[in-house]
Amino acid sequence: MAATGFSDLRDKLKSMTPHREETYKDKNVDGTNGSGKVRKRKFRESDEDEVVEHSDETRESREQEARRVKIDIVQKGLFSLEECALIEDKIDEVVAIGEAGQYREHTVDRAPLRNKYFFGEGYTYGAQLEKRGPGQERLYRKGEVDDIPAWVDELVIKRLVSDGIIPEGYVNSAVINDYQPGGCIVSHVDPLHIFARPIVSVSFFSDSALSFGCRFQFKPIRVSEPVLVLPVTRGSVTVLSGYAADEITHCIRPQDIKERRAVIILRKTRPDAPRLDVDRTLSSLPPERPIPLKAKRSRRRADPDAAHRPRVLEMDKEENQRPSHSHHRRHSNSSSSENYWRRGQEYDKHKESSERRKVKMRRH
Repeated sequence: MAATGFSDLRDKLKSMTPHREETYKDKNVDGTNGSGKVRKRKFRESDEDEVVEHSDETRESREQEARRVKIDIVQKGLFSLEECALIEDKIDEVVAIGEAGQYREHTVDRAPLRNKYFFGEGYTYGAQLEKRGPGQERLYRKGEVDDIPAWVDELVIKRLVSDGIIPEGYVNSAVINDYQPGGCIVSHVDPLHIFARPIVSVSFFSDSALSFGCRFQFKPIRVSEPVLVLPVTRGSVTVLSGYAADEITHCIRPQDIKERRAVIILRKTRPDAPRLDVDRTLSSLPPERPIPLKAKRSRRRADPDAAHRPRVLEMDKEENQRPSHSHHRRHSNSSSSENYWRRGQEYDKHKESSERRKVKMRRH
């Protein structure tokens, strides 16, 4: 050991591989681990978001995607507090009418912490679809949802037209989503084969946020980190088109609904949008069970001997036609069957009435 100049084998190994120590010291400085791979970093959007690991490269691509989304979004604070209060009163009236059951069958769609009200045009989605997946949505048949309320046209649509946000006559579908605290709507893209672009929404009651590029998990509900979180304030208008409307999903997360919030979504259906077919819809329904027939009720007083009277008369005829030596055996068999249905006292009454009828028949 003295000849080599090393007092410990570990010192000798370090002298033979000095680059390993340098790499170990520097790998936390330059962000690499010596193999050229980028070190992963942990970050979170807010305290309520799940901690997700992203590499620098992945984070940069997400930031680029967020910029693409922002390009195709237009926002504007349009309605004053007084105008918001007036429209919110009208939304409360819609909710009251729905609770009273005065809307058509497919106008109201209820979900936990979120009610949806279709006007003008409604469509099937989610669990209502016979086949899951994009492109399977269908418009309801004409007349199955209520018309757009006059106040939506007067207070909302005309204001958007006058400010140049949408052209006149553009809207033929209005949806009101009414959220309670903790409510949400899962990530989705408004059906491309159903609705034209742009998609216009107006927020009421409280501030919230619209998130893009999330993934939902359930039981318990969890939402992945969004590509973009877009704040939406009370009385503001949000217009989605291009990449923001077609190429990335949007959603409302439960943590972003801290107070009651309502949004009015204004859209235009495509002329060639598929609609539910009457024959196909009816044929897809399960066969109805036959309705059980109910016994007719009579006001006559029940006669306890009525069920046995025809049988007793038939027995009397057989007894009159048979020889006398078989009468005792036939009579005993009849006695056992009658005792099965009636008590002993009731059977005695039948027996006495039968004897009287036999006497009369013999006299004739």
